[in-house]
Amino acid sequence: MAEHLKIETKSGVCTITLDWPEKRNAFDDALITELTVALTTAGHDDAVRVVVLTGSGMVFSSGADLDWMKRMAGYDEAANRKDALALADLMRTLNELPKPTIARVNGAAFGGAVGLVACCDVAIAVELAKFSLSEVRLGLVPSAISPYVINAIGARQARRWFLTAEPFDAATAQRIGLVHEVVSPAGLDFAVNTQVEHLRKGGPKALGVAKKLVSRMGSIRVTDELAGETADLIARLRVSPEGQEGLTAFLEKRPPAWSKD
Repeated sequence: MAEHLKIETKSGVCTITLDWPEKRNAFDDALITELTVALTTAGHDDAVRVVVLTGSGMVFSSGADLDWMKRMAGYDEAANRKDALALADLMRTLNELPKPTIARVNGAAFGGAVGLVACCDVAIAVELAKFSLSEVRLGLVPSAISPYVINAIGARQARRWFLTAEPFDAATAQRIGLVHEVVSPAGLDFAVNTQVEHLRKGGPKALGVAKKLVSRMGSIRVTDELAGETADLIARLRVSPEGQEGLTAFLEKRPPAWSKD
């Protein structure tokens, strides 16, 4: 049983809710495994027509859990690579799920959570949602999620948001292509349900084939080799002097050394 997920299937819709409110629906290695299993199960369930991914409360997901980050800071490069591959596998599982997926972005989505949004076929966000790709401020990069985020927003936009790490709002997320619709909190469920009904009118097999067609024709195709390269990259950065300083500074709630220049 998933400890920090709520999974409900009703009328062909499997709703998976990140449910760790005291951690702002952050994810760690255990939750990554739980979510990967839940998505894989839904993908193979003939009773499931659509998968909706959301968060509990007023937050979609704050990204990596602080305690998990503390553990990662002490891992060697090999352990970091294994850890990064698990996140890469989650993103690839969601991106390639043979069922239509909807990101119900009910609030803030930071770091890896932006990758979850980018991996979904349809993304609908509340107007107050905030987004951030802040990894470079820790001396890291959004490596595992990069193929999916770049596919969603394009290389030109990625250059800005990957490098500046500045937060952006839902209107900006829509403008750059990360989300498709921005709605009021009161209108979120209506907007999601409208998309569910559109998707349910499509042939189940045709929907899966359509997803593969888009993936084949898209600009970045994620292979085992590419997933391995992104895992290698983040593993090297996590154990590098700059990555260690960035993570340590974040955990100690102080500016990293390079910000004092």
